[in-house]
Amino acid sequence: MRTVAVALTTSSLLLAAGAATAVPAAAVPAPVPASGAVAGLDVPIPDTPAGRQLRWLLAAVPDAPIPEDQLIEHFTEEMLRLLPPAQLNEYFATIGDLRLDRILQAEPAAILAEVTAGGRTQWMELSVDASGRIAMARLMNPITPKPTPASWKEIDRRARKAAARMGFMAAEITRDGVCRPVRGLAPRTARPLGSMFKLYVLQAVARKIPDWNSTLVIRPELKSLPSGELQTRPDNSEVSVLEAAKLMIAISDNTAADLLIHRVGRKAVEATRSRDVPFLTTREMFVLKGADYPAHARRYLSLGTKQREKYLAEVVAKVPLSAVEAWLQPRELDTIEWFGSPADVCAAHAGLRGLKDRRVEEVMTQNDAGLGLDPKTWRSVWFKGGSESGLLDLGFSARTRDGRTFFVTAMASDPAAPLDEGNVGSELVALARGAFTLMEKG
Repeated sequence: MRTVAVALTTSSLLLAAGAATAVPAAAVPAPVPASGAVAGLDVPIPDTPAGRQLRWLLAAVPDAPIPEDQLIEHFTEEMLRLLPPAQLNEYFATIGDLRLDRILQAEPAAILAEVTAGGRTQWMELSVDASGRIAMARLMNPITPKPTPASWKEIDRRARKAAARMGFMAAEITRDGVCRPVRGLAPRTARPLGSMFKLYVLQAVARKIPDWNSTLVIRPELKSLPSGELQTRPDNSEVSVLEAAKLMIAISDNTAADLLIHRVGRKAVEATRSRDVPFLTTREMFVLKGADYPAHARRYLSLGTKQREKYLAEVVAKVPLSAVEAWLQPRELDTIEWFGSPADVCAAHAGLRGLKDRRVEEVMTQNDAGLGLDPKTWRSVWFKGGSESGLLDLGFSARTRDGRTFFVTAMASDPAAPLDEGNVGSELVALARGAFTLMEKG
């Protein structure tokens, strides 16, 4: 789950309500052509909703404090609830000058740029919602391309250095759905999953909902916080099961996940695995970690399973999302999360593949997080990752042209400090790419 906390890590803070990353964190894009230069600058900016907001932000930040009416005009309500105008302006004051150096990647609703902020080269990632207002903007350290390892020995060495805590597994998924390990680093040690828990939600959906075109009602009490976009749609509007599933996997839409959990029932998701009972929704996670912290968290952790279920229904469900406050440092990574080992994640991929559902294939192949396997050798790639402050997990499975299926996951965490998400992600993708290449060659 790309949570509020993820977007607010100390290494990447500009301002954020946690919207999903439009540009894969591990990709290192080349500059793209654009048009419409910023006044006083030679760098052109695309005339798109995201480009127009970037232009405004570049002009407004050096003159901070920005009047509140301008912030209301340019930022989403959700963003300003999580990061009030005074807090935004306090941070803007620490940046000082903000200069655009080049556009790295651009889409209508999202843009990635290299900027100079406070005298340092940074990457700025910005995305807008359907109304064109800023849903997320953040600064992060520039991503350094990582070379693909050429041997298992190199993968072992680099994996151990990638983060304070690391889990890694490379395996073949056999035709009968068994994960056959090839290489591993603590492959059976349970770790926080972040949004990789959504693999289990998808599995329950595929098993319990026969019609992917059936609809879900976006009830206000089921809305969560970003990442995602469904939380911005009108209350009581509808979304199909298929669209919700695709958003849940492609952009890690938290509201989509919660709607699907509500539809199939918590018990149906729990039945796909046994580590997480009760299986939390993202909204419940936000409240436990971000509302009146640490009171709700401590009370919840003091209870047994049945009492926890009651606490979620009778207390947590009544806490408004407006009570959730952003957090900067890793929080409750070892206690309030979804948990699984690298071997568990492999089993989840194997279970989904065993369903042989073309809709599951459609949902899981929407992006590869910059893995970049050769399409002449590899027929399809599945990806789902997860992140939170102090946590970054990537999980892939891929099928070769001759019908073999391989799996790789890399799970990085540090309960004491936020990760440099871009560069850690780039390293994890390089390790995965190397592992797939080595397994395919045998």
